[in-house]
Amino acid sequence: MAKTPQGFKTRLEPQDEYPHDPGDAKNYNESMYFNVFDPVKKTGGWFRVGNRPNEHYAEMSVCLYLPDGRVAFMFARPTIEGNKELNAGGLKVEVVTPFKHLRVTYSGKVLLLERPHEMADPKKAFRENPTVPCTLTLDYEGVSPMYGGETVKADGSPIEIDPEKSFAKAHYEQHCAAKGVFTVGDETFEISGYGLRDKSWGPRHWQAIEWYRWCPMNFGRDFGMMLSVIGDGKGGARQGGMVFRDGIYDLIEECVIESDWDDAGYQTALRARVKTEGGKEYQVTGEVLSLIPLRNRRTAPDGTELQTRITEGMTEYRCGDLVGYGLSEYLDQIIDGKPNGKQAGY
Repeated sequence: MAKTPQGFKTRLEPQDEYPHDPGDAKNYNESMYFNVFDPVKKTGGWFRVGNRPNEHYAEMSVCLYLPDGRVAFMFARPTIEGNKELNAGGLKVEVVTPFKHLRVTYSGKVLLLERPHEMADPKKAFRENPTVPCTLTLDYEGVSPMYGGETVKADGSPIEIDPEKSFAKAHYEQHCAAKGVFTVGDETFEISGYGLRDKSWGPRHWQAIEWYRWCPMNFGRDFGMMLSVIGDGKGGARQGGMVFRDGIYDLIEECVIESDWDDAGYQTALRARVKTEGGKEYQVTGEVLSLIPLRNRRTAPDGTELQTRITEGMTEYRCGDLVGYGLSEYLDQIIDGKPNGKQAGY
């Protein structure tokens, strides 16, 4: 997230943890996302439920990285009516105390993948891999301040946006601690670790961003980062994010990420150089332990088929002598069969 431009301010209030009025934009989306990684068991996952009330469905994703490299995954678009709660397809988010305590639960099925890269072809993956029962209960504790919110005019009035070019009109994030238990088939996993959560609301098309590299990570309860590099549509990139340390967020003003790739064009490792507004500099390396490729497809008004690829890698990070865990999420638009961000050198 960039700095708030002059003449505007960022607004965030406890009631923003709950659903908003969706208005009239057909592609209105309101979503919450959570991840967690246990640094001892090297097990974790991420979860997202996003309401699209004006299109009468929700997007639901559950992704669990098991310690032996398998991934348990499920995605669905269950029918919903209205925007009263984030509870769809078996995945539910409960706000116990705004900004401090949230609970994530799931009861349903997951696809159990010994070779997660097979999700590049979802139909084949679902046909050739077993689907098993899954339950999940995780309690999230906010350990950092809130980062972000809704950018509004200085007088508090909303900003007019073009729904067709929007990814979100409001967005916030928070580093967290999380613990709980999940079951996959007849296996049970108890985890206690760290992660990051976010929430966004407003009109969204996944194709509204050219490409991005998003790397949330935790090195313990008191030190974490979120690195963000986003294609600006002009051949360059916007660099940002934040470092959580000493109880505050120090915003990132420079972030350079260099990646290594496998033959399928998926990230396998990365190196990042970070400089903050507070004058701190960090060198971070990441090794992808397990990765699942996902996609989103949409037909544009002119009939053009648009495809977005999102690779989700559970990643082991190192910063100096510290070892941490998190995600490397790389979003690319697929142009002529190739990920455009990688083609641009990112």
